[in-house]
Amino acid sequence: MSKTILIVDDEERLVSLVEAYLTQEGYRVLTASNGRQALEVTLEEQPDLIVLDVMMPEMDGLEFMRHYRQRHDTPIILLTARVESDDKVIGLELGADDYVTKPFRPRELLARIRAVLRRASGEGVAPSVLHRGSITLDRERHLVQVDGHPVGLTPSEFEILAALMAAPGRVFSRMELLDRIHGTAYAGYERTIDVHIKNLRAKLEADPRNPKLIETVYGVGYRFTQT
Repeated sequence: MSKTILIVDDEERLVSLVEAYLTQEGYRVLTASNGRQALEVTLEEQPDLIVLDVMMPEMDGLEFMRHYRQRHDTPIILLTARVESDDKVIGLELGADDYVTKPFRPRELLARIRAVLRRASGEGVAPSVLHRGSITLDRERHLVQVDGHPVGLTPSEFEILAALMAAPGRVFSRMELLDRIHGTAYAGYERTIDVHIKNLRAKLEADPRNPKLIETVYGVGYRFTQT
């Protein structure tokens, strides 16, 4: 089932842009133009994450958090237009999970949303040692072996492989994998993932041109085989 995101901001253009982008990415989107409306929405709905502007009329984002956090622990990402501001510190103290400074690119916000939802759900918390077929990955020792023989990987290759092996069968988009290696995905650099995947296949696959371990899901991304 798709995740529900509540966007709370009084800038109609921004809300429409973010709503369209997140909807295209498969999220269910709710909107409110100030903190008071957002509280009313949350009486009827239970969003999985809230994107919350700080500066709004009637009730600002920080005041919303003071009320909302009394009863809910829903992840919150703050939006703030002021780079040098105590709003970020106050927001984090009130229980915000992350913040994004305006102006921002929709893909940057999407990457933050995915990362916060992943942390909230506990996704990505995998055993320190992963075994998938002939491959063993040891997180603590930062070691990868194929049939017992060590294989040298770059830090980025290691993080991508760890993400894929931790969830065999799950398809990861390029942006998701980019987020794993950078913390925040950088729009325009998704194709660098293709290079990392090509290098991983060359190091891990018996026949890199006919990969059996790391599969391409055309138009979507990559997955580690379940077999």
